[in-house]
Amino acid sequence: MRYTGPKARRVRRQGQNIYGADKYDRILQKKPYAPGMQAASRTGKVKISEYGKQLLEKQKVAYMYGVHDKRLRAIYAEASQTLGQTDSMMSTLLERRLDNALFRAGYASTRMQARQFISHGMFTVNGVRVTIPSYKVSVGDKVQVRAVRKSSPVFPPILSAHERYVAPDWIKADPTTISFVVTALPTNEKHFEGSIDMRKVIGFYSR
Repeated sequence: MRYTGPKARRVRRQGQNIYGADKYDRILQKKPYAPGMQAASRTGKVKISEYGKQLLEKQKVAYMYGVHDKRLRAIYAEASQTLGQTDSMMSTLLERRLDNALFRAGYASTRMQARQFISHGMFTVNGVRVTIPSYKVSVGDKVQVRAVRKSSPVFPPILSAHERYVAPDWIKADPTTISFVVTALPTNEKHFEGSIDMRKVIGFYSR
């Protein structure tokens, strides 16, 4: 197993499986320290400035949700102009991405896989084929695999894993049709990625 690829280095730097694939859990078990920081990690002498912490958190969000910095900055700008707490609004906007919703519904093993499914036109929203992973879902939207793609060999292992999966309560999933309905907006903290401190991300962009 490779421990030096760009994604492996990012996972080790974050100390967390930001991509979701099982192989990154194994990498963290084998090398639970940042690249080049083995000695410092063992002696507890790793020091990171507040700006460094904010930068790491911003990078974590970007890698985890698969958004570039320019797009993430735009999401921050939209959240800061919306009534409510900016950190919660930013999390809501990220969670409402179609690729994330598909991942949350349990029809993709990772957000990266969800983005591939959508980019390849495998799913529809309210009966219309959508190929934009950043498409923003709304309450009442129904997302469903296209009939011509339902028999794809990629779905049996996903559906097998789905039997043990519980989707968040803002999504009502129906694995028999590989579909889900957005029943509410993800506005409570329990809906968001618990490992993210969005306030640090806000601090980074508001400097």
